[in-house]
Amino acid sequence: MTVTTSQPADAASAPPETGVAQASPVAASARRIGLHFVGYALLLAIWAFCSLVVFTEYVLPAPWTVGAEMWHLAADGTAFLQFGSSIVKIALGFAIGTLFGVPLGLLMGRVRYQKYFWQQPLLVLGNVPGLAFAVFALILFGIGAIGPIVVVSFVALPYVALNVAQGVEEVDRRLIDMSTVYGRGRGDVIKSVFLPSVMPFLFAALRYGFAMAWKVEALTEVFGGRSGIGFMIRQSFQEFSVAGVLAWTGFFVLFILLIERVILAGLEQRFFAWRGGR
Repeated sequence: MTVTTSQPADAASAPPETGVAQASPVAASARRIGLHFVGYALLLAIWAFCSLVVFTEYVLPAPWTVGAEMWHLAADGTAFLQFGSSIVKIALGFAIGTLFGVPLGLLMGRVRYQKYFWQQPLLVLGNVPGLAFAVFALILFGIGAIGPIVVVSFVALPYVALNVAQGVEEVDRRLIDMSTVYGRGRGDVIKSVFLPSVMPFLFAALRYGFAMAWKVEALTEVFGGRSGIGFMIRQSFQEFSVAGVLAWTGFFVLFILLIERVILAGLEQRFFAWRGGR
């Protein structure tokens, strides 16, 4: 015995249930921002509880103590001076790594044998612990600014090269053939086909590579720097100032959030507006 069920023909066109309203973009954005603040407030509350109950103020200073220290360092200009020193070293090192990484990535993406030759060394270089970079920089270059710059270059190089190579491999060959059929020049093909394919991969390399390079650069300054955020963390540690260590770490976190959420996210939305942003 076969049982058949019939559905109304106009079921698909039935109006949605009343009372179900979609949230407006403004309300969704406000809710997202509110959740971010709730998360930060919860983190600060846990920190304060651990400072007052689990540990002591000397071992783990409270958030307001660290905030006061950060305010003092920002008010007298020390924070800006030391961050400026670190930013210059990171910018130089990252520029050198990108300068060598982009052509190498293009070569790996276009020539298969070059990919086979360079891929494993770059993977090994990208997985070297940051502590090893910092120690070798101290041994080879001593205390100074050269070591952090070289370390940042070596950290940025594999991220940029491997991602650019992947972006070149993702280029749709049919688009290149079609551009050739319609008589487009090499410059038009690079601008309209290669760049839209490679830029998302390059941008991802810059974001993740910068985050990694910044941490390794700070670690290198802890071992062999004369200025910068890492040097100030080491100095605070030598002075047994836990509040100072946490204050400089707080500046570090705020700077990373500023770069990631404001500058890089804004550039990504601007460059990739044609695909709807992030």
